[in-house]
Amino acid sequence: MRRTVFFVSDSTGITVETLGHSLLSQFEGVDFTLVRRPFIDSEEEAREVVAQIAASARSEGARPIVFTTLVAPRLAKIVHLADAFIVSCFETFLAPLESELGVSSNHAIGRTHGAIDSSDYKKRIEAINYTMAHDDGVTDRNLAEADVVLVGVSRCGKTPTSLYLAMQFGLKAANFPLIPEDFERGQLPSCLQKIRRKLFGLTILPERLAQIRAERRPNSRYASLENCRDEVDAAERMMRREGIQWLDSSRKSIEEIAATVLQTLQIR
Repeated sequence: MRRTVFFVSDSTGITVETLGHSLLSQFEGVDFTLVRRPFIDSEEEAREVVAQIAASARSEGARPIVFTTLVAPRLAKIVHLADAFIVSCFETFLAPLESELGVSSNHAIGRTHGAIDSSDYKKRIEAINYTMAHDDGVTDRNLAEADVVLVGVSRCGKTPTSLYLAMQFGLKAANFPLIPEDFERGQLPSCLQKIRRKLFGLTILPERLAQIRAERRPNSRYASLENCRDEVDAAERMMRREGIQWLDSSRKSIEEIAATVLQTLQIR
């Protein structure tokens, strides 16, 4: 089965895509073609979307699915004329919330991602800059300022998780590799011992690690399965000995890893 899915928004479309992906992931065996239409802020653009939806319906012989977070009633009304199965996120949730709160929503466009001058936005930018500056143990300066420090062997997923924590939650997330010299010494680097309560470990299946490393440095000892097994085993023994809570990232998404980090370390 093939179906085309439209994500229509008057802003970035991140909110509607996130919700849409979560719902669509529950349906196996359906091949979804995704069409993104962000920044729809005029009636002309809304009509273009309707025409595009109609063209898709004609070519596939099935109604497209449309997820929308259009706030302006006049634009939403136009898109709702399309011959499609439409899921309007704001209409679904705002009306019940207004009833429960006894307050009318302001129907302002771009409120979710457009707070450019807010303290939260500035905090997020600072967190991203901090995280990039403290990637892969480049420096241990100001490490005490970190909200969390991810540790683990090279290429186990520390960098993308750190950046996600910074971008999504505004957290200063450093990451530090555990290397053979640490295993030979039998203890964490001294800079990490001082901030033990902020540490969270990532591990990975040796087979998966060898595959990832081979893409970067093929036919090297660094990427060999034997070396990956030794490093992963040594890292897990060290984290267990040092009382560091850790998670296997092999079959986890970045979002799942981040949620586990927040819950385990009780970061708010």
